[in-house]
Amino acid sequence: MKKDNKRILRAFGMWKSQITPDLMAASIGLTDPQWDTDGQTLVWREERGGKGVLMAQPIGQAAYELSGALNVRGGVGYGGGDFTIRDGLVVFAASDGRLYRRMLGAGFPEPITPAFGSAAAPQLSPGNRWVAFVHTYEGADVLAVVDSAGVDWPVKLAQGADFYMQPAWHPDGGAIAWIEWDHPNMPWDGTRLMTAVLESTPPQIEAVQHLAGGDDIPILQPAFSPDGRYLSYFGNQGEWDQLVLRNLETGELSVLVDNASLLKPAWIQGVVVQAWSAHSDRIFFLQTRAGLTELNQVDVGTGMITGVDFEPYTLLSQPNVRTDGTITLVASSPATSLQVISKSEANFQVHQRSTSEAIPRADLPQPYEIQWTATDGATVYGIYSPPTSSRFQGEGLPPVIVHIHGGPTSSVMVGYDLEAAYFTNRGYGYLAVNYRGSTGYGRTYREALSGNWGELDVVDAAGAARALIDQNLGDPGKLVIKGGSAGGYTVLNTLIRFPGLYKAGICAYGVTNLFNLAMDTHKFEARYTDSLVGPLPEAAQKYHAWSPVFHADKIKDPVIIFQGGKDQVVPPSQAEEIVQALRANRVPHEYHLYPDEGHGFRLAETRRAYYQAIERFLWQYVVFSG
Repeated sequence: MKKDNKRILRAFGMWKSQITPDLMAASIGLTDPQWDTDGQTLVWREERGGKGVLMAQPIGQAAYELSGALNVRGGVGYGGGDFTIRDGLVVFAASDGRLYRRMLGAGFPEPITPAFGSAAAPQLSPGNRWVAFVHTYEGADVLAVVDSAGVDWPVKLAQGADFYMQPAWHPDGGAIAWIEWDHPNMPWDGTRLMTAVLESTPPQIEAVQHLAGGDDIPILQPAFSPDGRYLSYFGNQGEWDQLVLRNLETGELSVLVDNASLLKPAWIQGVVVQAWSAHSDRIFFLQTRAGLTELNQVDVGTGMITGVDFEPYTLLSQPNVRTDGTITLVASSPATSLQVISKSEANFQVHQRSTSEAIPRADLPQPYEIQWTATDGATVYGIYSPPTSSRFQGEGLPPVIVHIHGGPTSSVMVGYDLEAAYFTNRGYGYLAVNYRGSTGYGRTYREALSGNWGELDVVDAAGAARALIDQNLGDPGKLVIKGGSAGGYTVLNTLIRFPGLYKAGICAYGVTNLFNLAMDTHKFEARYTDSLVGPLPEAAQKYHAWSPVFHADKIKDPVIIFQGGKDQVVPPSQAEEIVQALRANRVPHEYHLYPDEGHGFRLAETRRAYYQAIERFLWQYVVFSG
């Protein structure tokens, strides 16, 4: 690294940092900004220490809370699809499984559905009389409808599919569209776009039509144009994705955008990647390219595509368009924390920030994409953040944290990454690996992991270490592999198959036993391993070969394991099995169980303890290990 006489020379990993565990615990999540239909009030959701809170901000006024003591959280699968707003009425899902209504202004939330099962993705009908939503109870998912006053019992609109998401009303209230799919598919494998004509009171389906999609054709986010003439949606029938427009009057199909990375993996109900203009003449849509997200617009009449400048932001999500054309979304950049922002031709506004913005830019890393060639000739991608401090510098090559993302059908994009900054500001490099199976690099790259989860991800994790060495980015003797959930699974398998390549491992709620995962996990991922590994019993040999618990005796490097006591995705038994093996084999390890946490840590006290434990572990086994 280049010497700077103004900065103090200190060993990597020992730099003092103001990015403390307390600061990490204090950051909030921001999701799903939505304008009311009159364009006068913006509503969004915040995640504060494990509690979801709805905020409303009238134009020119301060924001206020809408949800009171309730925890706003969609309860289907991994959540999402938390609320909707129309004509001054907000309907939201709470963690108790019920839907609640709340008018803007003064008032309190009132339940409109009974207390059984869980709800998500509420959508108010034109006129606000009805609420369509996704409901799950005792393993059965349905598309349901309830009157918005909560007077009558909810009724089923559609049933029979294993999963439902993204209901959308036609502007005349007489039709509805939704996405559905069945096991063993995940929503990025193949889904069906359905529409139905509604009649009667309460609404009932009179005629249903399968418009697009299938077992190997995923469809995402149907959206009717405000004038009711069109239905737009995203699909994939080849290597890249399409934005498709259906003329509802003629049935004509037009591909507005082709050969682009558009579909986001629908891990949650509330994925939003497009928004119509108020005049139905343009669609705003998100596109990913080389680890960055950009917002574009396409003219429905001419098909002309133009970019919408949101520099310096590099990571954009959940666009929403106000009646006057103002674009609102959630955005960040490497130097700017996650924010809810609005932009028009004349104005720019930050509505909320996820952090205090107290961290100087000189203490935030500037990530960039790196590539390397796998042993079989495939190109693999990662995003590297170098050690960064305004006060300290080191000599030689730094230790590097190699982060393996979860999913595994997911990716890491270039944006504000407070966790990366936590480590880089202490003198570590940080490499986020978009191993084969990750999204954003085409369908072939994503599907490469099919039948190979436990093989290619591990090969790419080992390749990441070698790439750091070959590209002179990290100390070969001080590389650390880290991951959670599916990433934790890859961490353990890499330590098993490549002992000594990494100095230590960090595993959070990682999968350790594929047999138990297939039998014990929640409904959404109950058949995920069918595609990632293979169906049972035919693929039993793979399940045994790639389950870390059966090969834990090969782990020689120190490892720290974190687990939530209420995790229904990867139950605590998965962590306890591997810990018993580590203990029996006298492998240096730590085990931290947080009884009140689920899959992913939300509580502030947990997040604080998590980073404190990691820092102590790295000092002991990496920084001071010689």
